[in-house]
Amino acid sequence: MPDRRTVLRGAAGIAVAFAASACGAGTRPAGSSGADTLVLGKTDGGTTFIRNYNLYGPSTQKAPDAGLVYENLARIDYSDGAAVTPWLAEALTFDEAGTTLTITLRDDVTFSDGTPMTADDVVFSLRLPLSDPSFNIGGVTYTAVEKVDDRTVEVAFDAPAFSELNQFAGSGTFIVPAHLWADQDLNSWTNPDPIGTGPFTLERFSAQQVTLAARTDYWGGRFELKQLKIIPTNGDAVKAQLLRGDVDWAPIAWADAENEYVAEDPRNHLYQQYATGGAYSMFYNTARAPFDNVNLRRALAMTIPRTEIVATLQRPGTEAGPTGLVDEIYRDVLLPEYQGQVQQVDAAGALEELAASGFTVSDGKLVKDGQTYVPTLSFNQDYGWDAYANIMIRSWQDTLGLTVEPVGAPGANLWEQQQRGDFDLTISTTGGAGPAGVYRALASQAAQPLGEKAATNFGRWTDEETDELVAQLTRSDDAETLLAATQGMQRVVAEQVPYSPIYSSYWFVAINASRWSGWPTPEEFTAVPTTALGPDFALVARDLKRARS
Repeated sequence: MPDRRTVLRGAAGIAVAFAASACGAGTRPAGSSGADTLVLGKTDGGTTFIRNYNLYGPSTQKAPDAGLVYENLARIDYSDGAAVTPWLAEALTFDEAGTTLTITLRDDVTFSDGTPMTADDVVFSLRLPLSDPSFNIGGVTYTAVEKVDDRTVEVAFDAPAFSELNQFAGSGTFIVPAHLWADQDLNSWTNPDPIGTGPFTLERFSAQQVTLAARTDYWGGRFELKQLKIIPTNGDAVKAQLLRGDVDWAPIAWADAENEYVAEDPRNHLYQQYATGGAYSMFYNTARAPFDNVNLRRALAMTIPRTEIVATLQRPGTEAGPTGLVDEIYRDVLLPEYQGQVQQVDAAGALEELAASGFTVSDGKLVKDGQTYVPTLSFNQDYGWDAYANIMIRSWQDTLGLTVEPVGAPGANLWEQQQRGDFDLTISTTGGAGPAGVYRALASQAAQPLGEKAATNFGRWTDEETDELVAQLTRSDDAETLLAATQGMQRVVAEQVPYSPIYSSYWFVAINASRWSGWPTPEEFTAVPTTALGPDFALVARDLKRARS
């Protein structure tokens, strides 16, 4: 097993690779987007864009793809089992105890205003989540940050944290320029003209299109593409846009893409999927009745029609197993009884669990000890989840006689509701870098009282066994201990159901390669072609060349 105390210089060769691939020629056919421009049809960002690049402010309305302007110290490499590797950092090194992380910074990084990135910027950025609980949007667990010298920062943890590096690769720990952010009121500032270390700068912004310009002084090198245009669209409209060539690529699940898209131009029409390692799951608000009852949670979990849901969402074959770990990435650590398992509707078993819960259903309502409950299911309207919410609600009515009320909300509003625990049942993602990244969100330290914002533990799950297993996952450096803890957490999720995995999470990508070539494939990739992962897109953009006539 590799030495987990050190993540060695994983990004050291990136600048060289960028520079080597920045050369190349070719003639891009004339098109509405321009020869040097790449166009993204964004199907997951709502219908209009808001010019707010304040990463930490209370507003839930944010500008799209801030991870192309701002960067992290590390990235998660999904081509290598979701391993955490350095990015803006040159090395990430734990001490023997696992409680002090030494971050060695690259010496060639500048912000887009020309200012060098130093340890002062990193210290300022990493202290932001510590300065105000509302800024801790990524659920960081470190407790102190100190500068050693201009290229070295030390981060302290209260307990061994060998598996906690993933928090340095998330949106809660972007590195921002201290000289521009220090004097701002982050509760009101919208940061309309963002300055970051990333490969792009903001060129133009409107509600219907964001134009980013590729930096010529990016530490990773130069790209052949000069502009990236991001336009809001939806799953239906973007299919026609891709077929016409109006957009170059888009995140979209397309059930019959092989016939409707790929077959139209097999050379240039690409449809791909990449496993994220996590799942879309239903969270139970375990901080209040009736969802503090394990038998009731099991009854609801056993009557989610997953196969029907993935068919409706045009994601066939992606039904989640009961552990929240996707087979493609975590097969080596999955317990045999969970490998390849798809949870089917078990009406008889669910009725037994309902009886064991002590609840009865009367006129569609849950009844126990004189108390009556009418549960609600909240979901993201921006993602078009109404259809599959209705599938779940209908199944609960048909199998349990239970009425559950749908409560749709725009994504930004739903996110705030989830953080504050203002829901009965809700849909969100469960995932992260490695099993520790997936399961650490269930630790009681990540929970908050109802009404206060929780960054990850939306369901307010508190359980001694879970805390012990998560502690082993994050603190241990022993392979056998890590495997045992991982498998223990699989049983917690499958048997205690703090949340119910519904379908495995993938990045679905449709690409029209008629104007730009060099796209990765799921069979051979080092980075995922999605702007949701800023460093990955930088690596993908590095290899894109104008397609030759």
